[in-house]
Amino acid sequence: GLLVVARIPDTSLDAIATRLPAEPLLLVLEAVEKPGNLGAVLRTADGAGVDGVLVADPRTDPWNPNAIRASMGTVCSVPLAVVDAGSAREWRRMRGVRTVASVVDASTSYTEADLTGAVAIALGSEADGLSDAWRGPGVSSVRIPMHGSIASLNAAVAGSIALYAARQART
Repeated sequence: GLLVVARIPDTSLDAIATRLPAEPLLLVLEAVEKPGNLGAVLRTADGAGVDGVLVADPRTDPWNPNAIRASMGTVCSVPLAVVDAGSAREWRRMRGVRTVASVVDASTSYTEADLTGAVAIALGSEADGLSDAWRGPGVSSVRIPMHGSIASLNAAVAGSIALYAARQART
């Protein structure tokens, strides 16, 4: 077996801010519970070229071995901030970054959303969705249409759909 001892990088908002372009594509993950889902969506964020991920009010540690494994190590390469939801929302607002929140009952489909410019895509927990911190002024709500018998997708799948839609809109 192997034992690795490593220093966890700075996951503050100040640290991530220094690495962002003028019009960043950000991902907000609020209260995601499952380490495997957190890691999988970080892996997708890397593949989609996300400029930064804000892990808001985490219910799982991004450094959980299962999250690291599911991320295929991208937890170490994607700029990552771990913060409370209120601070993440205010930080985003102060930088002029619009938020597109994935909400099950939204009237607008994700395919109709403006995902260009400085934008953050917000996804909530598997059990509860997004909190009220991601509703109101400066936030557009979108849904991923569901045609089967389930009401929603898990965070990793919803994140993949939304991030690649944003990448497509930005090319």
